[in-house]
Amino acid sequence: MPPLREGGFLISMVKQLSGRIFDRLLKKAGIEDLNNAQGRIMFALWKEDRIPIRRLAQATALGKTTLSSMLERMEQAGHIERTADPADKRSTLVALSDSSKNMMEQYRQVSGDMLALFYDGLAEEEIDRFEATLRHILANLTRYEEENK
Repeated sequence: MPPLREGGFLISMVKQLSGRIFDRLLKKAGIEDLNNAQGRIMFALWKEDRIPIRRLAQATALGKTTLSSMLERMEQAGHIERTADPADKRSTLVALSDSSKNMMEQYRQVSGDMLALFYDGLAEEEIDRFEATLRHILANLTRYEEENK
């Protein structure tokens, strides 16, 4: 019998614990009205602003229903704006508000603090291998999801 592997379980545990710690670091930095999942949305928009919801869903790996409800709350809080795409009226574009653009530096600092905690004690080569392995796992899961819709 093959050994019992814990990869999925460990990824889940890391996700839960790192999410709680990241939320705490955000609050400590004065970013109190965003949680870590909403931060993923902000991060994607800081990389590329004014994008269609479907592309934002891909960038964040959030389901459309989950993403829609989060965008609703973020819009009410003044973090994002949704507008019709002038090139395609059926599509909605999501953009950062001016106040959210100004929050980027604080968020990057918190992200840097989290990365330092996350990779504490690991050599660069270990980090590179780890991230390559995670990208491979993500590609496997993405491919499976696409093939089994």
